[in-house]
Amino acid sequence: MRTKQIHTVENTENFKSQLLIWAQQFDDVVWLDSNNYQHNHFNYDAVLAVDAFTSIQTDYFDAFGKLKEYQTLTQDWIFGYLTYDLKNDVEALKSKNDDGLEFPDLYFFQPKKLFLIKGNQVEIQYLNGVDDEAENDLIAIKKAYYDRCFSGCNDIKIKLKIHKDAYFEKVSHVLAHINRGDIYEANFCQEFYAENTAINPLDTYLKLNDISKPPFATFLKSQDKYVMSASPERYIVKTGTKIVSQPIKGTAKRSLNIHEDEQLKTALFNDQKERSENIMIVDLVRNDLSKTALKGSVKVEELCKIYTFNQVHQMISTVTSLVDNNTHPVDIIKSTFPMGSMTGAPKISAMNIIEDLEETKRGLYSGSVGYFSPKGDFDFNVVIRSILYNETKKYVSYSVGGAITAKSDPLKEYEECLVKAKAMRTVLEN
Repeated sequence: MRTKQIHTVENTENFKSQLLIWAQQFDDVVWLDSNNYQHNHFNYDAVLAVDAFTSIQTDYFDAFGKLKEYQTLTQDWIFGYLTYDLKNDVEALKSKNDDGLEFPDLYFFQPKKLFLIKGNQVEIQYLNGVDDEAENDLIAIKKAYYDRCFSGCNDIKIKLKIHKDAYFEKVSHVLAHINRGDIYEANFCQEFYAENTAINPLDTYLKLNDISKPPFATFLKSQDKYVMSASPERYIVKTGTKIVSQPIKGTAKRSLNIHEDEQLKTALFNDQKERSENIMIVDLVRNDLSKTALKGSVKVEELCKIYTFNQVHQMISTVTSLVDNNTHPVDIIKSTFPMGSMTGAPKISAMNIIEDLEETKRGLYSGSVGYFSPKGDFDFNVVIRSILYNETKKYVSYSVGGAITAKSDPLKEYEECLVKAKAMRTVLEN
C-alpha cells in the first residue's frame, strides 16, 4: 500500500536539484527529467524513484519472461533498464565483444519512495510509509547541499575503440553488405572510453544536463553502476491502450548564428539521405508495432519532423498504434526490442552485421531506461548521448553511432559521430 501526499514547492528547479542531491544516499536511484519539454512522462515534468523494496536483476536468458513475471506479481511502480543485449533473448543472436562496463543485462526495482513533479506540485508516494516519514524527508531534502568542487575529472584521457581509418574500413564493409542486398541500413556505433578514471557521477550528470536540456534526461544509479543521460529520444510509451514510438534518424549541428542555424535546420529537413534513413526505420517501427496492434490501428502521425535541442537538430517521426486491454505490457516491449533506430533494416540481419564489425558490447548504450506504472502503462527512452560509469572498475564510457545507407559518405558519417559526441566529451574534459 502506498501513502500519497501532495506538496507545493516555491522554486521547482531548486527543489529538483535538492531532491537529486538527497537521493545520492540510496543504492538504487532513477531520476527522469523532461526539462519542461512537451514529451514529459505521463504529464509529470520529472520523476524520482529511490530505495529498492524488491528488485530483479538477470542476464539476457529469458529476461523478458522474468520481467513479465516480476511486473505481473508486483503490480506497482517499477523502474529500471533494458540493455541492447536483450536482443539475444528476442532472437538467436549473441554478444561477444569487449565489455568494459559489465552492467547486468536487465535491472528493475520497486521503489519505496517516489516523487512525481508537475509544475510546483510534488506528489509523494511511499510504499508502506510510516507517519511523518515524508515530512521528515522533505525537511532533509530542503537542507540538501552539494559542493560542486570536484577535481577528479581534470585529467581524463579519452581513448577510441575504433580509430578513424578503421572506422572508414568498417563503414566500407557495411556499404558492401548494403550493395549486396543483405541490408538496407545499419546503425554502426563506436565507443569512447577512459580507464582507471574516477568521476563524480552527480556532477557529471548536472553538467551534461545543463548544456543539453533534453526531454529524456536520466540519472540512474544501481550500486556501483551509473547512467548519466542527455537522451533526446523516446523509445516507446504506453498510455491506456495507445502506444507511441518516436524514432530519431537524422542529425545536424547547431549554430550560434540565428540565420545559419535556420539554414542548417532547413537543410536537414530537405536532406534526401537523412529522410530515407528515417523513413526506413519508420517502416520497421510500423512493422514492430503491428505485432501487438489492433488491426488497422498503426499510424504515422509525424514523418520526418525537425525538433531542435541545445546541441543538435534532430529528424523525428512519431508512430502510434492501439492494443487490446489484455495485451501484456512486457510483450509490447519485447516485440519491438531493440528499437529500430539503433539497429537497422532488416533488423536481424543488421544486428548480426554490426555485432561482427563493432568492437564493443553495447550493453546499456542503445538500450533503454524507464518504468512501468501500477496500471501497466510504461515510458522508456533510448540510451544515447549518455555517459556510463562503473565506479568499482573506474571505467567511463560513451558511445555514438549513425545510420549507414547506400548514400552514406564515410567521412560525413564520422563527422556526425563527433557532433553527437561533443556534449559528453566537453563534460568529461572540462
